[in-house]
Amino acid sequence: MSVTLLRPATKLTHRGALLLVAAAEEAARAMGVPQCIAVVDEGCNLVAFLRMDGARVLSIESATRKAMTAAATGKPTGGIAPDKALLLAEATSGRMTNLLGGVPLIADGQVVGGIGVGSGTGEQDLEVAQAAVAAFMRAQAP
Repeated sequence: MSVTLLRPATKLTHRGALLLVAAAEEAARAMGVPQCIAVVDEGCNLVAFLRMDGARVLSIESATRKAMTAAATGKPTGGIAPDKALLLAEATSGRMTNLLGGVPLIADGQVVGGIGVGSGTGEQDLEVAQAAVAAFMRAQAP
């Protein structure tokens, strides 16, 4: 009986991260809401970031944490039960968040990263993140 010691992995490239940032920026401009946009890989490492002119400085951190949370959980942020969200924040020293605006990036059935958007309302942040993920998915289609 052979034991598999390695598993194949699909990885997000810097070009993919930049496509996400550009698509999110376009959606934010169309909305008229300057945003902070963070893209992380599957290990929650920052790959690309943009703070649009006029976006809130403190949203740099929240956008990054939204991206990390989406990548780590494989689920959009904002839907975790309040009691579990508090535990999640406590267990990660506040590095993970339940604020709307984080969406995982999934390719070939694998989580390859996450995008986090912050500086608008939670609903605006989520809309911009979803627009970027939709552009990412279209770009992957054969």
